[in-house]
Amino acid sequence: MSLPQAVAELVHSGDTVALEGFTHLIPFAAGQEIIRQERRDLTLVRMTPDVVYDQLIGAGCAAKLVFSWGGNPGVGSLHRMRDALANNWPRPLEIEEHSHAGMANRYVAGASGLPFAILRGYAGTDLPLHTPTISTVTCPFTGEELAAVAALNPDVAVIHAQRADQAGNVQLWGITGVQKEAVLAAKRSLVTVEEIVDELPPTPGAVVLPTWVVDAVAVAPGGAAPSYAQGYYQRDNAAYRAWDAISRDRARFTAWLDELRSAA
Repeated sequence: MSLPQAVAELVHSGDTVALEGFTHLIPFAAGQEIIRQERRDLTLVRMTPDVVYDQLIGAGCAAKLVFSWGGNPGVGSLHRMRDALANNWPRPLEIEEHSHAGMANRYVAGASGLPFAILRGYAGTDLPLHTPTISTVTCPFTGEELAAVAALNPDVAVIHAQRADQAGNVQLWGITGVQKEAVLAAKRSLVTVEEIVDELPPTPGAVVLPTWVVDAVAVAPGGAAPSYAQGYYQRDNAAYRAWDAISRDRARFTAWLDELRSAA
């Protein structure tokens, strides 16, 4: 599908949406298309929300954020996120905070068809007091008390990958984060890719998502920029630094948003 068509069919207002990619292969093009199509009341899920989530929050798409860390990597804070939390601009933002390990385990449980995951974590923190999806269980074999986190099953997972074949099998490599788990856990999935090829060549360390777990593939060259796509382009560090100034000021951000929408 084209990217606008894929977003129109798969991402709906009110959905729980996971845009995953850990420093690498972040689906910026898809996130910005969600902004253009003015989806609202989204629960945004991501292990490490960074600039693309700052953009979605500032555009008023998000009602809630489920995450384990948030920031502009190597630069500083997410100012649109901070404005929403401190000043309810452009709308109030609810948050649900986890650890990295907790979020990863939630995706794994969702992908495995299990109701929750167990881990040694959260000990000594007050996150369980504020996060209803964190609890404890007692091991039936040792009596040890362990942390438990509810499974995560997004309505739609959106990822970026290097390539797909004509049948819709997707191949990604490099730092792959939890993209595979997010797709397997989600009810629907959208993958943007750099290119479509006739055959997926063997690539060391590559993850291949079979066509039967992918609802739509959209060709979006440069779709991870300003993050990077191994084998295709490097991270645009200047763009991340520039975003800090844009996002600090509502007027500058609004001008950026108007330009994004007019570029559709």
